[in-house]
Amino acid sequence: MSDKDRANLLAILDSVDKIKRYISESKDAVSLYEDELRYDAVLMNFINIGEAVSRLPMIITEEIELPWNQIRGFRNLIAHNYFGVDAEELWQTINENLPPLKQEIKNFLEK
Repeated sequence: MSDKDRANLLAILDSVDKIKRYISESKDAVSLYEDELRYDAVLMNFINIGEAVSRLPMIITEEIELPWNQIRGFRNLIAHNYFGVDAEELWQTINENLPPLKQEIKNFLEK
């Protein structure tokens, strides 16, 4: 694995950790949405995740079993429809999809 690929994987992990920190004071999707700074920061980190994913070579994305197209697609949804992002969908994505994303990447990096 190249240093650049490792840096992209670490950038994804960093953004996941930031998102989890940013939502730590939110009890649900509504409270996150009402906290504009945190909400915007979370969205920006999803964009960062999507950007880093788009720079990963196929050899890595084929080895790590994750829904890469959906991850890139979520980035595109946020970037191109920023004001149309559903807070409930965002909250669900954070709580259901980020833990396995983080774990799979950590497992891959530890090999």
